[in-house]
Amino acid sequence: MAQSETKYATPASMAVDAILVLAFFAYLYSCVAPHVPSNDPKMIRLWGALCAACMSGVFWLCVQMFRVVFRAQREAGRK
Repeated sequence: MAQSETKYATPASMAVDAILVLAFFAYLYSCVAPHVPSNDPKMIRLWGALCAACMSGVFWLCVQMFRVVFRAQREAGRK
């Protein structure tokens, strides 16, 4: 028997997640950039952005997993 697959990530939720990730990136960059051990502004920007990008990717994965699990549990509770 075919079960209808429900998608838990909608375009609107992805847009909200993208805004959250960009805000998290900006916040994390402002926290990390002063700690880069360099006097060259280009290197500070580069390594600050790379570190913030890596951490923002992890944050995006966490937000996606939270959103999917929360919706699945909410639907399971309704049944």
